[in-house]
Amino acid sequence: MKPTERFSTRVEVYRRYRPGYPEEIAGLLERECGLTQTVMIADVAAGTGLLSEIFLERGYAVDAIEPNASMRAACETLCERWPRLRCSDGTAEATGLPDRSADLITVAQAMHWFDLARTRKEFARVLRPGGWCAVIYNHRRMGGDGFHDGYEQILREFGGDYLAVQERHMTPEKLAAFFAPSVAKEAVFPNAQRLTLEGLEGRIVSSSYMPQAGEVRYVTMREAIERLFEKNERDGVVTIEYECSVVYGQLSTR
Repeated sequence: MKPTERFSTRVEVYRRYRPGYPEEIAGLLERECGLTQTVMIADVAAGTGLLSEIFLERGYAVDAIEPNASMRAACETLCERWPRLRCSDGTAEATGLPDRSADLITVAQAMHWFDLARTRKEFARVLRPGGWCAVIYNHRRMGGDGFHDGYEQILREFGGDYLAVQERHMTPEKLAAFFAPSVAKEAVFPNAQRLTLEGLEGRIVSSSYMPQAGEVRYVTMREAIERLFEKNERDGVVTIEYECSVVYGQLSTR
């Protein structure tokens, strides 16, 4: 089951505890892609608007494309604050956007769910000549110390579809093939998320494959989270480390 389907009943948990994206992403794409205030950005699989809001804060117009009604409704709550945001029902393979209507297409934490051949064709249709595409992933540190080792163990022990989801994730080879024959560039931004016990639990259960309240093994999972937190907290918080990868390029004709 895709995240947009599982998150429909817990959107607030998702928005509150999922890791955000470094502001440096916008600065990078401004420099590399020549963005100006006149451009249109299409944020595909925008979810609740975590990435969209970075660009809105810098004055850009953003069309947030999201197929899940609950996630899209959460994103729409940003429209009052950001009048240059428009939320639309669509998918990566069928955005519903007009031909040559976007200067930049962004995809954050979702590319592995797409039909890549159909998505590339759709993105090439939507982008204006000289337009860009950026694929963004916040990669969590998988181990190397007691906290990150323990976090990974909880996901493996209690996450029903965790390993299957991991296997779907984008590889450098898949991304290179998506942008080919153009050669994409990559920039990496280290970042971190500091969480209380409540936040750590919220972060874990916001993932599509983890047990929810009332489900089998939920109580046992919570106990494991509490032990992990108690063993690793410093001044009431634990820190999850990430590397945010931004792969960006143009989609030239094949």
